[in-house]
Amino acid sequence: MSDDVDAVVQAVGPRLRALRQQKDTTLTQLSETTGISVSTLSRLESGQRRATLELLLPLTRALQVPLDQLLDEPPSEDPRVQPRPVQRNGMTMLPLTRRPGGLQAYKMIMPPGWPGGPVELKTHEGYEWVYVLNGRFVLFLGDQRLELTPGEVVEFDTHVPHALTNPGPAPLELLALFGPQGERMHVRARPRGSGD
Repeated sequence: MSDDVDAVVQAVGPRLRALRQQKDTTLTQLSETTGISVSTLSRLESGQRRATLELLLPLTRALQVPLDQLLDEPPSEDPRVQPRPVQRNGMTMLPLTRRPGGLQAYKMIMPPGWPGGPVELKTHEGYEWVYVLNGRFVLFLGDQRLELTPGEVVEFDTHVPHALTNPGPAPLELLALFGPQGERMHVRARPRGSGD
């Protein structure tokens, strides 16, 4: 193993301990969350156990940090997020947040007529906030059909059956925040005609 790689692996233990303490988590709690024994975690933190992906991946999920934060120093003072587009079911999603867990922000781009075919209402854990940048957005939420235009915002519990669609004719651009259940964004949209 090269000296550079060895230095990175050796630095994992102290970073892991610092992150665990920063999150106010005990070795026992981290062991229960990850399924990694307390003794293995203790040896990993003290540098007596070499870090492997098999150990690091559950730890990054439990501590809600990206893998590179355990392997390397966090980026210098450059706060910019470098979004990498992800294609999902014909839609483009650009992540606008860096760390996993907690609130996640995305720019979403849906082509005209998205998703194509019949609308399927789905449910999942969490809370969602959506702001329309460009285009026409139709949200099916329970038994409601809501049409939103640029500048409008909607917030809803994702346990309620819902579907997002773009009836066209132009691409739809949205900003979306997804949060764990109970984590609301504290922004409320008023229905049209409710007065200003």
